[in-house]
Amino acid sequence: MNVKTLEWIGGRPGHVRLIDQTRLPGEHILLEVREAEAMHDCIRRLVVRGAPAIGVAAAFGLLLGVQSLEERDREDTVGRVRECAAFLATARPTAVNLFWALERMCARATRDYNAARPIIDGLFEEARLIYEQDREICRRIGAIGAQLLRDGSTVLTHCNAGALATADYGTALAPIYVAKDQGKRVAVYADETRPLLQGARLTAWELTQAGIDVTLITDNMAGRVLFEGKIDAVFVGADRIARNGDVANKIGTYSVAVLARENGVPFYVCAPLSTFDPAIERGEQIPIEERGAEEVAEGFGRRTAPLGVRVYNPAFDVTPARLVSGIVTEVGLIERPNRERVEAALRRGGVLA
Repeated sequence: MNVKTLEWIGGRPGHVRLIDQTRLPGEHILLEVREAEAMHDCIRRLVVRGAPAIGVAAAFGLLLGVQSLEERDREDTVGRVRECAAFLATARPTAVNLFWALERMCARATRDYNAARPIIDGLFEEARLIYEQDREICRRIGAIGAQLLRDGSTVLTHCNAGALATADYGTALAPIYVAKDQGKRVAVYADETRPLLQGARLTAWELTQAGIDVTLITDNMAGRVLFEGKIDAVFVGADRIARNGDVANKIGTYSVAVLARENGVPFYVCAPLSTFDPAIERGEQIPIEERGAEEVAEGFGRRTAPLGVRVYNPAFDVTPARLVSGIVTEVGLIERPNRERVEAALRRGGVLA
């Protein structure tokens, strides 16, 4: 993929350039984001989305909010960092990478408080590190996940967990890109992913750009293609994973997992360790964002439902670990995830002691 979802432009002061994903696929618009308030709006409105990309955007957004501080008072600087982080944390509630990145930036500011180096310089270093590490992690997830794909495999995916959702190859789509680089022929069926059509607008677009064989289907066709034997594996991303392996991802993922189990098709989740939340024991504890009724009743500006009708619009659902064949992480595949196997992976990755 030759898509840069977001990047830092310039030194200090600098700004963020990112793709406006609300305009795809009709328009490929690059936005210049120069303030923390503007980054908060971009995250909230899904201009930038996907758990890893949200984490990078949050780190960059914090930089935007504090890069001009002169650091005359180090205590005041750390206070401003925490204040900006608290503001950015209100953008969206479910994707744990948002909070992980902000906590990591605040920890760096606190660590540098007693050091001789300027705090803001340390935050620039930390944000760039978050960005580069996400790129490396995407490649490792791709390499590990590609081992699950043979030449001629066909994958079903839901929502968008590709290059547009991260700083590089993506998570769920990374194994497909790596498999292609290895010379394997891999085809994809992409759920359109209602109500905002991330599969149709984003996944189908970036796979087409990358020369991948992709077929678009509506969400309620997933059961049919699984029943017909067209699918060899399901690959999805994640926005938060509980300690027991329950997975929160875009609404509709749970339905796909149930259908995959019914039809004997393996269901894989691809996610970095930063998407795991050790503080959440089980999936029912994961906060689920509910978005506005207009996304369902007035999709893309056209009224498709009666005025006054009640709308329920959760952005995510939770897939129980028992339906997950494996979670592909940068430290390896967690087969048949449960608390013990998840904790072992988190210890390998240094997340748990």
